[in-house]
Amino acid sequence: MALAQVLSRACVGVEAPLITVEVHLAGGLPCTSIVGLPETAVREAKDRVRSALQNSGFEFPVSRVTISLAPAELPKEGGGFDLPIALGILAASGQVPSQSVKGREFMGELSLAGELRPVRGVLPAALRAMESGHALVIPAENCEEASLAGRGEMLHAESLLQVTAWLQGQQELPAAKLSEAPTQVTVPDLADVVGQARPCRALEVVAAGSHHLLFIGPPGTGKTMLASRLPGILPPMSDVEAREAAAIASISRMGFNSARWKMRPFRAPHHTSSAVALVGGGSQPKPGEISLAHNGVLFLDELPEFNRHVLEVLREPLESGSILISRAARQAEYPARFQLVAAMNPCPCGHAGDPLASCRCTAEQIQRYHNRISGPLLDRIDVQVEVPRPEVSVIYPDARGRHTTAQVRARVEQAFGLQIERQGVTNARLDVEGIQAHCRLKPVLLTLLENAAKQLAFSPRASHRVLKVARTIADLEQHEAIEERDLLEAITYRKRRQGLPGLASFAATS
Repeated sequence: MALAQVLSRACVGVEAPLITVEVHLAGGLPCTSIVGLPETAVREAKDRVRSALQNSGFEFPVSRVTISLAPAELPKEGGGFDLPIALGILAASGQVPSQSVKGREFMGELSLAGELRPVRGVLPAALRAMESGHALVIPAENCEEASLAGRGEMLHAESLLQVTAWLQGQQELPAAKLSEAPTQVTVPDLADVVGQARPCRALEVVAAGSHHLLFIGPPGTGKTMLASRLPGILPPMSDVEAREAAAIASISRMGFNSARWKMRPFRAPHHTSSAVALVGGGSQPKPGEISLAHNGVLFLDELPEFNRHVLEVLREPLESGSILISRAARQAEYPARFQLVAAMNPCPCGHAGDPLASCRCTAEQIQRYHNRISGPLLDRIDVQVEVPRPEVSVIYPDARGRHTTAQVRARVEQAFGLQIERQGVTNARLDVEGIQAHCRLKPVLLTLLENAAKQLAFSPRASHRVLKVARTIADLEQHEAIEERDLLEAITYRKRRQGLPGLASFAATS
């Protein structure tokens, strides 16, 4: 009898728990069994491993082979266990030294010819292996992803033969490293947007403070165009933020793309998307669009066209920055600290309030259209701004006087740096104590906000969000304290509710 143990990693949410692959060779009729809650792809590993070993010149043991994936209560999925299972069989049968696999971790799917194929979830596994002080061997196509983990020993190979030759001391495996070739990414320029000074200003404010944004306006006025310019003016990602976003991409179906390293995600799901597609889920929970947009932008175009039940699931992650998915057999928690940008028409036909086109909708149709979005969800959107139809004369103006993406990004980065230096987080993420410490108002401005809250029916949450936006505006203007014009601008970004006085009547009485 012979026994061997090889270390690997599973994928549970964005975590990568350690898995011990135990291989036992015993007498009896030849057969191979895999235990430890393997799913279909893992159970099929025995056939892939058998062919890979034989086509690589090794012998598959003619005995009873029992493969245990411990801990047994943790479900195992994917093809990443092929390589550790193959090495466990070789170590148990004496074809490679059993001591050579100790203190090392292995991941990779095997082809029938013994070549290594890429797998998902390598970055979380690399981070955990680095913390454990273990070397990690992965397929060559995953090497750039593994290199993002840092200074750990990350090695890559193209075939099973290369790995076994390394274990026998016959050759060295190359270390994983990120390509040094700079990625040239062209982002849409904010200067392309004409005739929309106020929405552009709102875009700058939300970029500086990580606030949520809603555009309301007739069709074709540039709402989607404005939203697509937001990632270009956002502050650059830190290494921690970039690793978090890359780890989520790594475990998703789309996989990690090294060309997107340190680029903020921009996700724009169609309005027919289900709740599971948006927040994640399934029998084996996977991240949804809100997690794929972590540390980036989630753009919901035609907001009222989304199913109301789908939109309601956004309320909790908008507040907490994470989503917990519970199923009968498994639970998974994914980060979801995204910046929501939404766009909608003012009515079903899109022309309510449009001076150049008549609206064909009745009051009941407009009310029904607006009721597709709940009040609690709207209350969580910090900035709500109208995007009116621009004048025909500004369709082809010259570029003088317009702000480019580079100019706006410079101001945003300066304001962002002030917030991080002052409080460690952006203004949108301030808690109650942070608001009291950094968003204090002079008595006259506090009275101004209280009057606005009464006349415009602000909830306590809305008042807090007005204070946060005012703090961001003050940072953009390099004001040490919130001034009157900062507060007034922040108040104008709260959409006027039907039947209540607007800002003009409020300003006249204040």
